[in-house]
Amino acid sequence: MEQRFTVRMAMWSARNPWRAMAGWLVFVVACLVLGSLAGTRSADSVDYRAGEAGRAEAIADDAGILDPLKESVVITPRSGAELDAEAADAAAKDVAARMKGAPSVSEVGDPERAPGGQAVLVPLTMKGEDAEISDDIPALLERTAAVQKAHPGLEIAQTGHFSMGMGVSESMGEDLATAERITLPLTLVILMVVFGAVVAAGVPVLIALSAVGAAMGLSQLFSHLFPSVGANNSLILLMGMAVGVDYSLLFIKRVREERARSGGRLDQEGAVRVAATTAGHTVMVAGFAVMVSLAALFVVGDVVFSSLAISSITVVAIVMTASLTVLPALLVKLGRAIDRPKLPFLGRIADRSAGSPETGRMWPRLLGPAMRRPAASLVIGLLVIAGLSLPALGMQLSSTEVSTLPKVTAVKARDRLVEQFPSQGASYLVAVKTDQAHRAELPKAMDALVDAAHGQPLLRSQEPAETEVSADGRTGTVLLHTPYALDSDEAQQTLELLREELVPATVGAIDTAETGVSGDVARNADVLERQMDALPLVIGAVLVLSLVVMLVAFRSVPIAIVSTLLSVISAAGALGLLVLVFQSDRVQDMLGYDADGFIVSRVPLFLFVILFGLSTDYNVFMVSRIKEAMQKGRSTSDALLEGIAKSAGVVTGGALVMVSVFASFMFTNLLEMKQLGFGLCAAVLIDVVLVRIVILPAMLKLLAPVLWWPDRRVAARVADAPVGEPVSAPQQVR
Repeated sequence: MEQRFTVRMAMWSARNPWRAMAGWLVFVVACLVLGSLAGTRSADSVDYRAGEAGRAEAIADDAGILDPLKESVVITPRSGAELDAEAADAAAKDVAARMKGAPSVSEVGDPERAPGGQAVLVPLTMKGEDAEISDDIPALLERTAAVQKAHPGLEIAQTGHFSMGMGVSESMGEDLATAERITLPLTLVILMVVFGAVVAAGVPVLIALSAVGAAMGLSQLFSHLFPSVGANNSLILLMGMAVGVDYSLLFIKRVREERARSGGRLDQEGAVRVAATTAGHTVMVAGFAVMVSLAALFVVGDVVFSSLAISSITVVAIVMTASLTVLPALLVKLGRAIDRPKLPFLGRIADRSAGSPETGRMWPRLLGPAMRRPAASLVIGLLVIAGLSLPALGMQLSSTEVSTLPKVTAVKARDRLVEQFPSQGASYLVAVKTDQAHRAELPKAMDALVDAAHGQPLLRSQEPAETEVSADGRTGTVLLHTPYALDSDEAQQTLELLREELVPATVGAIDTAETGVSGDVARNADVLERQMDALPLVIGAVLVLSLVVMLVAFRSVPIAIVSTLLSVISAAGALGLLVLVFQSDRVQDMLGYDADGFIVSRVPLFLFVILFGLSTDYNVFMVSRIKEAMQKGRSTSDALLEGIAKSAGVVTGGALVMVSVFASFMFTNLLEMKQLGFGLCAAVLIDVVLVRIVILPAMLKLLAPVLWWPDRRVAARVADAPVGEPVSAPQQVR
């Protein structure tokens, strides 16, 4: 049924190429226009709420006593100089004058001088919804820039949640453009080597880029259901280029192979039909495998994972559709022109590869040891993977945000602010809600909390505690300051002290009281806890979904299990290398990062899920070829050798493209993307070099007698005839 559907879809496009191409163009433009009209709904502070910290903020917000968000203008001397107090005061007055009347600024606070006298802070209290403030931030930054221009002897910069967010977004936009400049030429070069022709190399890139554009438009629409978290377009580009080129490469290679195999008797439309029956079915299975793996991210229940999951699923679905609609139309319309202009030397190699009924010499030689000595090869391969995976046991995760951000102007200003104003370090908001019967106890309990905090060395601060009670007297907040950095051990110890001892013994002792501790440290801790709690569920969901997809696609329990195990193996090796590189300073100068000694907590989950989908892609490519060989009557050994060898070129070409895409993200300024890019590069290389050449053939060879279980008709035929002897009566493998 599914194969007939892919053939019908591809053949309609092949017979109506202009309609198919026009329809695709209209679709892409419509996605971009609708997305532009709808705009992007960015995630706000409410969307990011998690755990106890989120509960505390909700308690205060519902009572109308949640502190409004603030921006700050930091005035410091130029590097190496002493602060001119008179000039700093003049600049502070200039800031106040320019900021008053701004739509999103409700109050400009009095200037504050740092304890050491080397900085002046002008606090800005913001008003309105997050989206409204974000829209006004560029205008505020222009006013800050005007102050800087008027006072060139000082360092004047704005920082805060919104200005840092804007700066990081602009930095990521520049990084995205850089990634495109690196990826596109490199991808074209790789495809020219694979195809030996310029047009054939350009078609997959065209398909991928158009799918990426359409996905970016739809992502804006979907942001109204799953708010955008800023990195959506980066991930769409990463996934779109990876699978877009992969699927087009598979389809085009098959069309060229079928046409060459026929010796000119098969026209382009006929070759497309055959490719749709084989490669088209493979694209459908592989695409669904990637999408169901990505869907497991919804289990986390986190706005970041849900937003990036829907964006990734969208681009994969669009790429899969393009491979079965506009790509066949393009191939038919281009006809023989797809092989032009042919590149010297490379063109002849590509023609021989496409037209040869044999598997060539290189791949059989590489696969030979695993096929001859499968048990020994499997043991050696698994030992190598185990060695690569070992460092992952020492993985340290952190969800700290500020230290992982690129050092844009606002982030640098934040660093100077915390350095000069210790009270701007980690702070904690304790919120408590009581019922009507116990509201009289609230003020006394809040005072008890303040006294208990002042008696603790960890909570002694030059800044006094701030308390506030709601108008109805049922809800109160206590804001406690500390001089510690957000990612310090002292900050974490303070959080534990508050949650486990001080709050339960004071405000938490009120009957029926609902309490919560928030603040940056608390938010990071709760986000990390939620991700760790979700990790087993996500892994379990991915494993089950992968097994189901492979079982439905090939009706073989051993193949489904092997495919799942191979994906786990590749992920384990990649995580080990990730820890080895990013939790040490071994190659930090080469990759341009500071070794903070941790992995960003979201990276392992994303890495595992994305890799599982892409690895399953390769498994589908290879097993489909093995199955085709058996349909022709090959013995299991011959089918394994032929299937793996014939798919190796596509897998290797696709892997090189993926590495070029993922590697470009290692040169971004966002540590999270840098780690994700490195991990995916490592995983793809491990998968192609070690898993596909050694572990996969060895496993399948050892399982040959039961490879197609529980299909007994197939099992009876594949009891592994001698190598080189075809099975006597070919039957269709279902």
